[in-house]
Amino acid sequence: MSDPVIRAEALSVVLDGRTVLDDISLEVVPGEVLALVGPNGAGKSTLLSVLSGERVPTSGQVLVDDRDVRTFSPLELARRRSVLTQDNSLSFPFRVIDVITMGRAPWTRTDEIARDGEAITSAASRADVTHLAGRRFTELSGGERARVSLARVLAQDTAIVFLDEPTAALDLRHQEDVLRIARDLALAGRAVVVVVHDLSLAGAVADRVALLSAGRLVAVGAPSVVLTADAISNVYGLPVRVVDMDGRPLIVPQR
Repeated sequence: MSDPVIRAEALSVVLDGRTVLDDISLEVVPGEVLALVGPNGAGKSTLLSVLSGERVPTSGQVLVDDRDVRTFSPLELARRRSVLTQDNSLSFPFRVIDVITMGRAPWTRTDEIARDGEAITSAASRADVTHLAGRRFTELSGGERARVSLARVLAQDTAIVFLDEPTAALDLRHQEDVLRIARDLALAGRAVVVVVHDLSLAGAVADRVALLSAGRLVAVGAPSVVLTADAISNVYGLPVRVVDMDGRPLIVPQR
């Protein structure tokens, strides 16, 4: 295994007197997809925002390349990691091509600007939004907006990629496309952290799964090790059956 690009050490987040994250330590490694899973309110999105440097923890620290993430300038962070949030809204009716181009902003006044055209074209194609290039973002469906937002992240072309529920608004085909993109990013040596609600999707795409419950890290490891019937039933309060599908866990609620 490669050396971690991110180390989270004893992270805790307290909001309005409520502990959202409680003493979490975790590593993010290049060349793998790490899926954050758990029930609603488990702290998945909060953990992702802390790991990405967008939220400061109440205690503990996040190291990126052995450097405290709080010492990075916003521009340095934007060149090191990209973040797809759950919120895909924009206030102004930008054209789709302009939204994707925003992902190249961190590379302005660098030699990387020469790659803008290639990066934008590739990102649009991979996210299947090339045909939407001239449309206004505000006129798109929820799924189309999600794919355009993903294209913006891909155009940013960073070594670390954070995806918060990237399949939530997508149809079956585009869910599979996003899973393939995440896998391809990891195979290219990127570190990918993804929040996923669908445990079977997490089991299908992740190299490692981090299972959270009530702000605590219950388990982290290979999907087949973490996503067991007992662990899922205990965390979600719902009996499930886990089916082995070519070495990947498929989770089926017992109805």
